[in-house]
Amino acid sequence: MNPLAKLSELVDALEFESVDRRTYFDRHTGRIVSVEDRILSAVEEGEDKVLTSVPDWQQEEVETARAIVNHNGDRFIDPPGKFEFNEYRNMERFIGALPDAEAAAQLRRAIKGHGAFHHFKDTLYRLGIEDQWYRHREAAMKEFVIGWAEANNVPYEDDIEDRKL
Repeated sequence: MNPLAKLSELVDALEFESVDRRTYFDRHTGRIVSVEDRILSAVEEGEDKVLTSVPDWQQEEVETARAIVNHNGDRFIDPPGKFEFNEYRNMERFIGALPDAEAAAQLRRAIKGHGAFHHFKDTLYRLGIEDQWYRHREAAMKEFVIGWAEANNVPYEDDIEDRKL
């Protein structure tokens, strides 16, 4: 049986995607792993010159990249993704659930057009309901990563109650 994934690590992977790194979920360890694109490419292309110039502190990352390249897709899978989560849709759901019609109307106006995320957050703080939003968002992210885990047959441990997101 595979080790349990921690929901907190899956949420972190969802929130902290990087443009110059690839992130995977490792079924053998139950952990999220991240590898610099340059290193992963060098392993895929067999560019030993690049790999021998990698500093000692990144050697573990080289080994992780080799493991990723040498496995046929059963061990390493894509973690839950930021784009699949759809932050905008969650803002709309939050607005739809607000009991204060005037606050909801202001937030609906804030998310229309350019700068929707920035205007949404500004409006939340002006209305003093940012804590409600962050609780809603945390619950939505948790639900999303649980759905991802179940869809990918990844056993998980709910450690989110033990930490503050």
